[in-house]
Amino acid sequence: LIIVTILTKIMFPATIMNNCKAGSESRLGSGATKGSVEDQISRALTRWEKEYLGRGSILVKTDILRNMVIVTLKGVLTPAEHKLAQTHEGLLSVKKIRSDLIESGRHELERIVKEITGEDVVSFHTDVSTRTGERIMIFVLGDNLEKKLLDGEKL
Repeated sequence: LIIVTILTKIMFPATIMNNCKAGSESRLGSGATKGSVEDQISRALTRWEKEYLGRGSILVKTDILRNMVIVTLKGVLTPAEHKLAQTHEGLLSVKKIRSDLIESGRHELERIVKEITGEDVVSFHTDVSTRTGERIMIFVLGDNLEKKLLDGEKL
């Protein structure tokens, strides 16, 4: 746990959200690359997890594909949740609780993605695998963010 905490602090410094400002404009400016936006989202969602859920995942990877932001979070379940999920009833319980937790923070997640990308979030989908402890989040945006980034448009 100590090693994971140290690696997380190195890989995901807490500076990402310090510059957040309300409003619809992205904070990345015209030099944003696809990779830099993906990195910003990964860092921001890691910080959100720690602040809102009390702990972060082990690894976060964000991919922008057309009008979607796809976030893969590994190591989101606790050892107790893994054990509970060994039965069908426990599995359903873990999925329900995790779903309710994310749903209660949904507006904040959508706000974070909008602040970074400058795009409205049209819909949000998520699920957690109780077998692997991995969560997938998909934010569907109002426009093709990947094309904008590859064309060098200002966000």
